[in-house]
Amino acid sequence: MKKLLILSSVAALGLGLAACDSAQENAVENQADAVEETADAQADAIREAAEGTATEAAAEATADAVEATGEAKADALEDKADKMDAAPN
Repeated sequence: MKKLLILSSVAALGLGLAACDSAQENAVENQADAVEETADAQADAIREAAEGTATEAAAEATADAVEATGEAKADALEDKADKMDAAPN
C-alpha cells in the first residue's frame, strides 16, 4: 500500500511539473518532434525510391544518415527545451 501511495504521489508530481512548461518550451519540443518526423519521412522516401534497384544499399546508408542527423537535431532541441525548465522565468 505504501508503494502505491508513493508511486501515485510521484506520478502526480511529474504531471504537475509537466504542466509548468512554458509555451516557448512546448514550441521547442514540438519543433524537435517535427524535425525527427520529417527526417524519418525523408529516409522512408529514399528507401522506397531505391527499393529493388542497384543503388538500394547506398540508399539505405543515406537514409540511415538522414535519420541519424534528424535525431541529433531533435535531441539538441530537446536539450534546449530541458534547459528552459532549469532557467527561471
